[in-house]
Amino acid sequence: MEITGKIIAVLPERGGISKTGNEWKTQEYVIETHEQYPRKVCFNVFGADKIAQFNIQAGEEMTVSFDINAREYNGRWYNDIRAWRVERGVAPAPAEFAPATNAPAANAVDFSSQSEADDLPF
Repeated sequence: MEITGKIIAVLPERGGISKTGNEWKTQEYVIETHEQYPRKVCFNVFGADKIAQFNIQAGEEMTVSFDINAREYNGRWYNDIRAWRVERGVAPAPAEFAPATNAPAANAVDFSSQSEADDLPF
């Protein structure tokens, strides 16, 4: 899945040591879309190498490719939105609609003639 927008928050990096003794790091970011009703999505980047590679900064316009996964912990479910690719750049402008014209339709029907035979009962 993909989402395009502006990074509005960069949350602090978190890390620790797994049960197997491996070190891990993750960082979360919030992106806001440019739709009529903007949406905010919090996603994360996992791994110190990916965090450094992506180097996401607040205020940047980008498209984020991500996977969504849910996990259960103590009877509650949590969503994990993990980015696997980012593309920097300006978001595409919304499509413009063609302006309406006041020209009559080519096959316009004239309803001005009033005939008793054409009266409808309703």
